[in-house]
Parts: sequence; structure tokens; C-alpha cells
Amino acid sequence: MSGLDITNSLPEADEREALIGDSRRNSTQHKREQHWSNWPAQAVRLTWATLARDYVNILLVFVPLGIIAGALKWDSTAVFVLNFLAIVPLASLLSFATEELAATLGQALGGLMNATFGNAVELIVSIVALKDHQIRVVQASMLGSILSNILLVLGCCFLVGGLRFPEQSFNTTVASTMSSLMTVSTASLIIPATLYASLSSAKDTSHKTEDILFLSHWTAIILLVLYVIYLFFQLRSHAHFFEEVNNEPTGDLENGEGEGEPEEEHILNPVAASVALVVVTILVALCADYLVGSIDSIVEKTGMSRTFIGLILIPIVGNAAEHVTAVVVAYKGKMDLAIGVAIGSSLQIALFVTPFLVILGWIMNVEMTLHFHIFETVAFFISGLVVTFLIQDGKSNYLEGCMCLGMYLILALAFYVYPDSVDEDALFHAAKLR
Repeated sequence: MSGLDITNSLPEADEREALIGDSRRNSTQHKREQHWSNWPAQAVRLTWATLARDYVNILLVFVPLGIIAGALKWDSTAVFVLNFLAIVPLASLLSFATEELAATLGQALGGLMNATFGNAVELIVSIVALKDHQIRVVQASMLGSILSNILLVLGCCFLVGGLRFPEQSFNTTVASTMSSLMTVSTASLIIPATLYASLSSAKDTSHKTEDILFLSHWTAIILLVLYVIYLFFQLRSHAHFFEEVNNEPTGDLENGEGEGEPEEEHILNPVAASVALVVVTILVALCADYLVGSIDSIVEKTGMSRTFIGLILIPIVGNAAEHVTAVVVAYKGKMDLAIGVAIGSSLQIALFVTPFLVILGWIMNVEMTLHFHIFETVAFFISGLVVTFLIQDGKSNYLEGCMCLGMYLILALAFYVYPDSVDEDALFHAAKLR
């Protein structure tokens, strides 16, 4: 009798398992269908959360206007202004999407992402200009991005932080490491400029261009290697030096409130951040293409030089997001993080973006070199020297911020009257005759 019961119970057990399996499959299929049915609503929610997070996104209305103006070939001034304003919120969105994606990739890959996309606006504008053989715009944009970060952004950080706190302290080890790397990058521009002057005084100047290109190409490779080593130094081997930058203490520690900053809630998941990164990069490339294409007409109409446009105007737009971020964290008393954003971005330009463009020009058969005009090289050297002296004591105040801003304004005035067509050979031979 018991054997019969067992025999009869087997079909019932199989039937129950079949029903459970069907139920699970139906549940899984229902979840998938629900996921795809909710996808439009999810996309709208994430889009709204991304756009509503910052008031600067109001300027996104200029993105379609700028693209339409460029496509329909409106007046060059309108094309330049509209795309100029359009790149500001796009730069902010690009920085936000990069941070959201980097947060999910771990420290090493996150650092590489920030190195690649942190200055994506300047990189895209420069690639477009390089494609059009506007080497002066590329060089001015690179140098202007560095000067904008180490003088304008850092000066605003010191000033805003100094107005709230009498004095702010930061990690001198990190600051000195960054300033030393900035000195090396300065030397990488001084050496080609002095070599060009030496070759101009030689009797045989037939291979001058080839020699400068040879020096620039291999110097660019060395700078890229140094930047990779610096990333490894910062993220792995000596990461403890930079812990204070990455993990700022907050809260009232005297009252026992909070040991550190609460973990920031991220709006975008990796897929959404990747999609946003691709879309925004495409829009930046379109706006940058029209912006660079209108520069020649702007130069003819306004009398502004290409050097001034590339050195002052474009970097202010490209660094808008980093500028706001650095000033906000400086106001909160996180000067280590502010210096990491300002000077770290300059290092990315000097050791990563500029050498990359030189090698890209090598591939594209465009004579992009590290030979900047002597005046530009001297301006870079003096600016780096001023910043090195200001940060070497590990303290900052509003007066030092005013010094940086004053220095930047002096350079802006100088580059406003600095012409594009400077014949360095003629200047050298004239000085030699005297």
C-alpha cells in the first residue's frame, strides 16, 4: 500500500515542479516585459534628474540654436556666440557623466576616465582645429587651458575660500609633486623654443622644421609616459599621499559628528552614464566644429587675434564645469580637493592632451609641434613660477587669490594686443644686428 502511495505521489510532485517552473518563467518574463515597458519613463526620469541638478543647464537651449545657425550658415558672429554659449552646459554635462561613470569603475579605471574625458571639450575643439590645420588655435587653446586653471580657477578658489576662512591649509606634498610636474611640462616647451632660436642663428637652416618636429614627437611620447607613471603614482604606489584629497573629512569632529563625508548618491547607472557621455560628446563635437569654423570670420570682423580667442575665450568655456566645482569645494573649506581639480586639470592638459595632439598631428601629417612662440613660453614659465611660490607653504588666503587673478588679467591684456603673425626669425635677426 505504501509503495502504491509513493508511485501515485511521483506524478503529483513532477506536476508541482512543472507548475513552479512555469510560474518562475512567467515571473521572469513579466519582469522583463515590465522593465521594457518602464524604460521610456525611466529614461525621462533620469534625463530630468540630470538636467535639473544644475542651473547652468538652462543654457542648453543654445545647443539646437547653435547647430541650426551653423548648418544654415548664419552670420559668423551669431554662429560663434551661440555655439560658445552652447558648449558651457555641455561641458558641465560631460564632466557630470564622466564622474558618474568613473565612480562605478573603481579607482584606477576611474582615474583613467577622468584623464581621458576631464578635458574633453578642449580636446574636441583642438582636434577639430587640427583637422582644419589651425595650429595656432590648437596651441593657444592648450596653453590657455593651463593658464586658466593655474591662475583663474586657482585664484578664484583662493579668493572665495579666503573670504570665508582667514587661512586655509592643504597637503604640501601633493602640491609640490604637482608643481614639479608642471615645471617639467614648462621645460618641454622652453626647450623647443630655445632650439628653434639656436637653429635660426645657424648657417644651415634647411632642416629646422624637421628637427623641431623630431624633438616634439619624441618629447610628446616621453610626456605621455610620465603621465602614465604619475597616474600609477597617484592611484596605486603612493595613493596614501592623495588620500586627503580624495577623502575630505567633514562634520563637527569635536562634537563627534561624522568621521567622513557621506557617500554621494549617484543619479546615473553605468549604462545611462555611457549613453549620456556618447550623446554629449557628439553634441560638443558638432558645436565645436561650427565654433572653430567661424573663427576666421570673427578675426576679420572684430580684429581679435586667433591667439586671444584660443588662449582666453575657449578655455573659459571648456573649464566652466571644473571652475565651478573647484570654487564650490574651496568655499566649503576643501582646499586639497580644489587644488587637485585646478592643478590636476592643468597637468592633464600639459602631460596628456597636448602630447596626444602632437602625436595625432604626426599621424594626420599635420605639423603640430611643441614649439610655442617665445612670448607664450615665457608667460607659461612665469605663471608656473608664481603658482609654485604661492603653494609651497601649504597655506592660502584671499590675497594670494587676488595675485593669481591679477596675473591672469595682465596676461589676458597682453595676449589681446599680441598679433598672430609674429616672425620670430625676423625678431631674432633684428636683435642680432643691434
